[in-house]
Amino acid sequence: MAIDEIRNWIQTELFDAVPVNICVIDRKFRIVEANDPFRKTYGAWKNRCCYTVYKGRSERCKQCGAEKTFADGKVRVREEQGLVQNGRQVEYLVHLVPIVGPGRKIRHVIEMSTDITDVKKLEKDKREAERLAAVGETVAGIAHGIKNVLMGLEGGMYVFNTGLETDDEERITQGWEMLQGNITRISKFVKEFLDFARGRLPEVSLVDPNRPAKKVVELFRASAEIEGVVLADNLDEGIQNALLDEDGIHTCLANLVSNAIHACTMSDKKRKYIVTLSSKEVNGTLVYEVADNGCGMDYEISRKIFSSFFSTKGADTGTGLGLLTTKKIVHQHGGKVSFVTEEGVGSVFRIELPRDNLPEPKRENAEEEKQV
Repeated sequence: MAIDEIRNWIQTELFDAVPVNICVIDRKFRIVEANDPFRKTYGAWKNRCCYTVYKGRSERCKQCGAEKTFADGKVRVREEQGLVQNGRQVEYLVHLVPIVGPGRKIRHVIEMSTDITDVKKLEKDKREAERLAAVGETVAGIAHGIKNVLMGLEGGMYVFNTGLETDDEERITQGWEMLQGNITRISKFVKEFLDFARGRLPEVSLVDPNRPAKKVVELFRASAEIEGVVLADNLDEGIQNALLDEDGIHTCLANLVSNAIHACTMSDKKRKYIVTLSSKEVNGTLVYEVADNGCGMDYEISRKIFSSFFSTKGADTGTGLGLLTTKKIVHQHGGKVSFVTEEGVGSVFRIELPRDNLPEPKRENAEEEKQV
């Protein structure tokens, strides 16, 4: 087949054979050519405006992709909504490609559209299923947490009441301590859940990134020592001040250090247990790391740790919201949290906060920073 015959076949046969709706519009947005699939989908088109054929409109779209392509000659890909000839609303993906004529003038734009209605419906169904699953998981988590606390309250009440009946002062004291402990637990559970559900906007100011880290080390050093764990720090003092929510970063580091200490207490290996909180800056990114040589995690646990209400600490001390809250705060700072772990060896959790992504302070705070 000669080159001219191939070109002719492409222009006539392939144009109508491709499973894509293709039309060509001029600078007045009139359709001057279209393939057979386009006609079957949208009906009569000759010399009608694209916005009338696609959308049933009497005037041009406000955010017209073709107009922008005529202006700058750029290829565009957009998702649009329109009406096919039977009146059914569809969602379609459209590619807009300029046709450059003599003198580099763009005289026409080709629009190639593909119906993605079914794909969008599947995406919507998937999001709804994920939302319902999250709601179910949340309800189940709340119910499980409250059930555990209620069982503890019932147990404490039983011990307390039997102590009163038998005039057993030691049993009365034991029951009262059980009641106090479980009241503290339910208070903590409700507060953490409400804080996570309600959320809070970062209160950003210029702070020394090491300051919240030092406070966390001071906060946990004594309790770590009681558990037989050495809490060390390795903070780079050369890091410049950064726009951070200090309380939020403190919460993140406190959650990670608390978990690391617990991982050491859960290990059955005979060794000196060390938790190290470190900080540094790498290529404009603030990095915090919390490393431990505790029990580590197997695959099943490691894939669940950022899930709602999942905790390795057991019902007595864990609500399962610590790491989820940490992830949320880190994301509010434009960063990410990751980890590596090996069962029986330990874990390293890493927070990365690119300076370019850090949130801006409120306007009044920004003015104060300028004056300092």
